[in-house]
Amino acid sequence: MLRLQSAMEYLMTYGWAILIIAVVLGALFQLGVFNAGTFAPRAPPGACQVFRPNGPMSTSLINLEGVCSGELPQYVVNAGSGGEISTGQVVLPSNTFTVVFWTNWKGYTGNGYNNFVQQTDGASDGSGFLIDACGAANNLRVDINQGSGNGRSEQAMCYGVSLNTWFYAAISSNGATGVTTLYINGQQINTINNADTPSGTFDICGGAYGPSTNGEMANVQAYNTSLSAPEINALYLEGIGGAPIKLQNLIGWWPLNGNANDYSGNNNNGVPSSVTYTNQWTSGYTPP
Repeated sequence: MLRLQSAMEYLMTYGWAILIIAVVLGALFQLGVFNAGTFAPRAPPGACQVFRPNGPMSTSLINLEGVCSGELPQYVVNAGSGGEISTGQVVLPSNTFTVVFWTNWKGYTGNGYNNFVQQTDGASDGSGFLIDACGAANNLRVDINQGSGNGRSEQAMCYGVSLNTWFYAAISSNGATGVTTLYINGQQINTINNADTPSGTFDICGGAYGPSTNGEMANVQAYNTSLSAPEINALYLEGIGGAPIKLQNLIGWWPLNGNANDYSGNNNNGVPSSVTYTNQWTSGYTPP
């Protein structure tokens, strides 16, 4: 009885303190304080880049230089609900290309477009592709437009993703097969027939038709070839700080680690508008 009484007195004395500690630990966990990424080494801006000794768009003797081992970036871009990065000098080729990126989507703003990346031929409401919100809370859409205005032909595929969680998305268009494929976290999700996507300029987290991505983005890569499923999965497994592959086909690489510079060696630096860079981004990120 004496032992039981002592135990009860202990709980009565220290129970509230234990409860408060548990609540504080739970709050810190939700804020990502115990996320391994919080303490992992961080790569500074420009830590890894492509070196092209023969100049932009050359393909001979190119290689990666710097720390390219996939360390977490110091920063990611926060597009808020109206920012964008124009890379208008980058032209994706017709029908055959690949775009990959990481994003932490905060949700649909409810009007216009929430664009992650887009390619357009420059006409109002015209041809090209969008990866954007699907008109619902957490549906990602790949939208292929052909033609312009009311006469355009539109094909789309939607896929539900988790909000406030980092994920990797890739779109690969194969001109030989006429198929465009969506990948999420390295896995093929859906395909649509796409026999005639015109070439056009390329923008990150924004565009001509409305508000941009409500969330964060990192490590955008654009290729002038259709990467295979194993190649896209390999890029995913590198994680958010991974370096590009098939450098001879790389036309743009924007890590978005503190700036909008192009580290592909092709000098296609982005022009940011109403975006910020944050180093408090690891909550919601789980390394592959």
